[in-house]
Amino acid sequence: MLVHPQFDPVALQLGPLAVRWYGLMYLVGFLGGLWLGKVRARTRPELGFSAKMMDDLLFYVVLGVILGGRLGYVLFYKPADYLANPLHILYLWEGGMSFHGGLLGVIFALWLFARRRGLAWFTVTDFIAPLVPIGLGAGRIGNFINGELWGRPTSVPWAMVFPHVDAVPRHPSQLYEFALEGVALFALLWWFSARPRPVGAVSALFLMGYGVFRFLAEFTREPDAFLGFLALGLTMGQWLSIPMILGGVALWVWAYKRPGAPVGRP
Repeated sequence: MLVHPQFDPVALQLGPLAVRWYGLMYLVGFLGGLWLGKVRARTRPELGFSAKMMDDLLFYVVLGVILGGRLGYVLFYKPADYLANPLHILYLWEGGMSFHGGLLGVIFALWLFARRRGLAWFTVTDFIAPLVPIGLGAGRIGNFINGELWGRPTSVPWAMVFPHVDAVPRHPSQLYEFALEGVALFALLWWFSARPRPVGAVSALFLMGYGVFRFLAEFTREPDAFLGFLALGLTMGQWLSIPMILGGVALWVWAYKRPGAPVGRP
């Protein structure tokens, strides 16, 4: 049986300033995605993106992730609490970010970027989709370091005890999500986007892939104590993933079945 290492969530203390591991993981995700995007733009000039465009795009993505992630958490998970204390919405250091909210924020940010640049929206989302798992994987490592979002009780040989929670062996669900949302999703999207695909197909695969991986991983993850299990015994994460999967299927059908669908730039 494994025991969580109980990492200090503060990576570096500079006087009154505390640099936390979770914040560093966000930085790793943003910079890793930026670097990979520049490599992709340089080695695949036919995609129509440049290193300068990636610098500009980073600003939109960061804004979308932070604003969308925070507002998504407020609306999806604790609307009553934040309605009673609206100023607490600004207390980002207390934690509370939603991937699904961040996704909506990024989608809107990419729409603004595409409009400003005179690009087709799906051309932008198809380029960005294979880069996103870098940030997702980094975020899950941050969850593991913090010892948060732990798994459900289990008897598997690799079960892990989280001493700050209890003495019960649990799934290290953060590592499962790192493997699925980070590694597997990256490999799938990178492979799929290596060849020309219909416009919107790469974005559709991202929606379906993440939705399915998250839905499955939630079976091993302890639901939030303040929410518990919802209808049909599913968690909030699973219910939020279902529209992603359905939206991805619809987009996939549109990309491949629409009359005269051109093969776009992946």
